[in-house]
This record gives sequence, structure tokens and C-alpha cells, in this order.
Amino acid sequence: MKRRFILIFTGVAILLLMTGLLAGCQASETTAVNANQQTGISVSGEGKVTVSPDVVNVQLGIQAQATTVADAQAQATKAMNDVMSALTDNGVAKKDIQTQTYSIQQITKWDNDTQEQVVTGYQINNIVNAKIRDVNNAGTVIDAVTLAGGDLTRVNSIQFSVDDPTIYNDQARDKAMADANDAATQLAKLSGVKLGKPISISENNVFVPQVMPVYAKDASAGASSTPISPGELDITMTVQVVYAIQ
Repeated sequence: MKRRFILIFTGVAILLLMTGLLAGCQASETTAVNANQQTGISVSGEGKVTVSPDVVNVQLGIQAQATTVADAQAQATKAMNDVMSALTDNGVAKKDIQTQTYSIQQITKWDNDTQEQVVTGYQINNIVNAKIRDVNNAGTVIDAVTLAGGDLTRVNSIQFSVDDPTIYNDQARDKAMADANDAATQLAKLSGVKLGKPISISENNVFVPQVMPVYAKDASAGASSTPISPGELDITMTVQVVYAIQ
């Protein structure tokens, strides 16, 4: 009886010992894997290229108001046809004109006698985006639109941009990678380690067009064109790079 108890106890002890050793090996292996995953120098780099815009996107159109929908639509249609003609006559291609908003809304007011909203008229908004490919002609186009649409003209904003910003991406990318490499080299030197090859690279290009409001001037204000200053734009690319440590 004692011998059987001793044998059973010994077997259980050996099983527990083996389980503990196996768990310890797995824990050590997991720790090693996690440590290897964290080995490296992670840095970010930024590259910026300054360019002159070659496209102006102008959001413009008309806003008409009348007591009936038919009258408001008649005013809006005539004014918008005149605006469209002014755009094409001043070098804006039809393919570069796109409708952004067309809406018909009721105009109401509160009637104290009936204690309810009463419809007093209708308002029509017809807004398009016009892409002007000659930046120096933007002021002339805005003036022509203002004259054509008269008091119904609305010019909401203009946006300077580059028609094809991808042609500058290579330059921005070169600068971003050089910036990341400089940072990683300095960190490796300060840490007393030898910098290895990149093991992970990701990039993100950021291009923010310049947007500014434009207010249509009075057509009787004079013959000089509205001054438009395109300035410059920054095409920026950032990279995230992880370098190995040798």
C-alpha cells in the first residue's frame, strides 16, 4: 500500500515538473519573440516641396427669389445661362464646369394671427464649380461672371491647387526619406548601436490647397479686374521608417 502511494505520488510530481518546465520554455520563447519584435529604431521623416498653383477652382453661381416657384426658376435659369456663357467666353471649358448644388427652398415667416409658419416665397440656388486653368485669368473670369449674373451672382470661394500634384511626390519622398535617415543615424550614434537596414516603411502624402472666400464686387465699381494672388502651395509627404539594429 505504501509502495503504491509512493509510486503514484512520484508520478504526479514528475508530471507537474514536466508541465512547469514546458510552461517555462514557452514563456521564455514568448518573451524572446516579443523582445525581437520591439528591436529597432522607429523614426518619422518629412519632405516638403513648394510649388506655384496652376489651377483655380471657383465655386460660383446664382441665387434667385420670388413669390412663386415658376418666377424664381425663370430668374435663376436666365441668370445661370448668362453666367455659363461668361465662363465659356472667358476660356473655361465646359468639361471644367460641374454643378455642385441645385436647390429649391420655401421662404417662410411666422404669422402671429394664425400661429403658424406661412410661405412667403421660394429661393433657388444653383452653384457650380469652375476650374480655371489660367491662374492669371481668374480675376477677369470672376468679373465677367459678376457682370453676367448681376445681383443674383454668388461667388462663394476660390481654391488654388496643382492640377497634377503627383509629379512632385518623388521630390517630396526623397526629402522625407533623407530626413528619416538623418534622425535614425543620430539616434543610433547617441545610443551606441549600429544602424541596420529599414525593415518597415510607410508613407502619407499631404496636399492642402489654399482656400479663400471671394466676394463679388459691384459691376459698376470700375473696369479693373478683381485682384487675385495665387501665392505658393506646399506639397508635403511624411514617412514612418523602422530601422534594424545590427
